[in-house]
Amino acid sequence: MAKVAPSILSADFANLEKEVKKVEAFGVDFIHIDVMDGHFVPNITMGPCVIESLRKVTSIPFDVHLMIEKPEKYIKDFASVGADLITIHCEATCHIHRALQEVKKYGVKVGVALNPATPLCFIENILEEVDLVLIMSVNPGFGGQNFIRSSLKKISSLKKIILENNYNIKIEVDGGINENNAVEIVKAGADILVAGSAIYKSENPGDIIKKLKMIN
Repeated sequence: MAKVAPSILSADFANLEKEVKKVEAFGVDFIHIDVMDGHFVPNITMGPCVIESLRKVTSIPFDVHLMIEKPEKYIKDFASVGADLITIHCEATCHIHRALQEVKKYGVKVGVALNPATPLCFIENILEEVDLVLIMSVNPGFGGQNFIRSSLKKISSLKKIILENNYNIKIEVDGGINENNAVEIVKAGADILVAGSAIYKSENPGDIIKKLKMIN
């Protein structure tokens, strides 16, 4: 069964505790937290202080996605406020291996993310270092975009690499996921579905979460 990580990028920022509690009631697996700096992506969202506040109101694992330049400078800050998983973009740092090791130093699970136009060859030499690979299926920065269908081929190719090498790596997919395309995304090899607008803009988010979780 697929795991579901609602993205609070699409939530009501004036009521984040309520928005987290809303999805917590339906047994979600993670809360996906997009951290944007206005440089690596054209948007600015939240920092460690917001995550620290949310950590006090829920025990759901925090899946923290750093869409920031030079993420290695801020890993300690995010690890110390309750991140359970920190994902770094391979495009955002000159020394991705060093940055991944920095995350592991704090006992936090580590992921590496790829933008839609970034090929898998960029991360082949560091797959042994990660717990998760995040495939971006939209260009990062804003919620509500349409799924880029060429991502399906990338997901399938990554799944093949993982199986052939017996890596213990989960594939997470983020961007444009909804109940209409989730089945083929999981079929391609996704383990974790990040959904923002599909959940938070729905009149019945519980139904959407249930449908996503039932996919296998």
